[in-house]
Amino acid sequence: MRVIGTAGHVDHGKSTLIAALTGTHPDRLKEEQEREMTIDLGFGWLSLPDGEEIGIVDVPGHRDFIENMLAGIGGIDAALLIIAADEGVMPQTREHLAILDLLQIQAGIIVITKVDLIDDAEWLDLLEDDVRRALAGTVLQKAPLVRVSARTGFGLEELLSTLKIILAERSQRLDLGRPRLPIDRVFSMPGFGTVLTGTLSDGHFSLGDEVELLPSGERGRIRGLQTHKKKEEIALPGSRTAVNVSGLPLEDVTRGEVLAKPGQYKSTRRIDARLRLLKDISAPLKHATEVKVFHGTTETIAHLRLLGAEALEPGQEGWIQLELRDPLVAVRGDRFIIRLPSPAETLGGGLVVDPQPKARHRRMDEAVLKRLSALLEGTPADVFFQAALALGAVALKEMAARARLELIPAQDAIDELIADGRLLALEDGKTVPDANTLFIAAPLWESLKAAALDALTGYHKSYPLRKGMPREELKSKLKQPPKVFNAIVKKLALATEVVEAGSWLARPGHEIRFSEAQQAKVSALIRRFDGTPYSPPSVKETVADVGEDIYTALLDLGEFYAVGQDVVFRKPVYEQMVEKVRALLAEKGQATGAEVRDLFDTSRKYALALLEHLDALGVTVRDGDYRRLRR
Repeated sequence: MRVIGTAGHVDHGKSTLIAALTGTHPDRLKEEQEREMTIDLGFGWLSLPDGEEIGIVDVPGHRDFIENMLAGIGGIDAALLIIAADEGVMPQTREHLAILDLLQIQAGIIVITKVDLIDDAEWLDLLEDDVRRALAGTVLQKAPLVRVSARTGFGLEELLSTLKIILAERSQRLDLGRPRLPIDRVFSMPGFGTVLTGTLSDGHFSLGDEVELLPSGERGRIRGLQTHKKKEEIALPGSRTAVNVSGLPLEDVTRGEVLAKPGQYKSTRRIDARLRLLKDISAPLKHATEVKVFHGTTETIAHLRLLGAEALEPGQEGWIQLELRDPLVAVRGDRFIIRLPSPAETLGGGLVVDPQPKARHRRMDEAVLKRLSALLEGTPADVFFQAALALGAVALKEMAARARLELIPAQDAIDELIADGRLLALEDGKTVPDANTLFIAAPLWESLKAAALDALTGYHKSYPLRKGMPREELKSKLKQPPKVFNAIVKKLALATEVVEAGSWLARPGHEIRFSEAQQAKVSALIRRFDGTPYSPPSVKETVADVGEDIYTALLDLGEFYAVGQDVVFRKPVYEQMVEKVRALLAEKGQATGAEVRDLFDTSRKYALALLEHLDALGVTVRDGDYRRLRR
């Protein structure tokens, strides 16, 4: 699931383009419709040519609403930078482009809109040259450019195809087992209650999950999930998600808060970060400046402390510590934007290096600056952990290659990661891990474990009269190579969280239980079989009596044994018949089908079905009209 966002100057056709692509205009507020101008975030979705559904965040382009734009642009996978053919690059085009660059939105498309207003092809070529100059040195300098007209439909198919290509080059969001939903909209629906929306990251939510609202700490439970107005049992990372939460009153929730699972995140009032200033800001940034911080959907005031410098010049980078007025939820690697409150101006953006610094740093302390540099560049353990997150469950030597570490420093990193619980060996049977031992990052293991257990629980719920889930079906759901899948099952079985029964897998405690009405049908069927044990009802008749599910359950329980497509016996009767056939052939050396028929006083249908079944098992071998025991 991916999310794209618009960017660009006011009145360049962002919302009109989204309406043309989706069939729904994203401007939902009455004031927006009256003024014909986007004021707040708008949302929608579209389907790409390959059927993939893409979430859309439409942002305002007017400079007065830049802070609303910042609330929606942080969680996107790709941007559509909209530039009108009749106006070209404008001030908010440049500011929005600068924000995309500071947030490192690596994927994007430059969309030249309103081309139906321009008859001069040379003008459009000159405009494209001007756009390319504006993009130089930014993350979008090599972005594809598409000309479109929302009014005529020109270029829309090309735009969708291009969007499919650039998203295919982007990896899917990882499920780290630590979901967080920065809230960008909250409302109430009659009969449902509080609904929160946002772009989900770092993990998945499931129906029934207990959740925590941060920073307030209020708790509730998920009673409904939707993605693109479709009900879901699980919301995946990277998706635009609406969460219906019980236990959270509407008035207790605001944009900027974060929905997470209890205990997985802590809010912070202090952040250590690396900051980059824009080249064209009006003045150097001085120590102790009051700034506005935009992180996720959160906006707050912060006291900015420069570390190792008294001021930063336009275009420079440096270390900062932000003392936040309001707590927010951040993790290492998150990006943010800072602006001056007055006069309003975007100053720059940065990368969170330590979201939970223990103390207020001494500004010129070299030890502090060295530690921050080490965190930014990453220790071997940090590098190895990122490789583990990216690769999933693979051998140690593959992780070391990805992390560009030799096996000895890699082993040191592994020891550190295992000690703090971030990495674990998937093959529990190996007491001394070697280069070929499978390892997995703890968040990925928790995600795989949850997926496996949820799948088994769901299977038992859907098929209560089956002894378990076919092993191959779970393997297909987890989408793991055979070696990894087998290690997962073994690890879960050793932890007594999964029961292995041949080709079936089940949760502990699961067993087939018939209801009173079902048991009555089973008892009646058994009496019918016992009445003519060697000429019982056919499979078709049996299914007609008790139903497919109960019939399958009786086979799984060993009460019945099928010997042919339409022939089934009671299991004790089947075992008795096999022994009698063995004894007959041992005594006589060979026997015809008619003799076996007469042995049980049954019909040719049942005798032949039993003999063909024994042939297939290798108990007997056919020789013309005779059967004899296989030597």
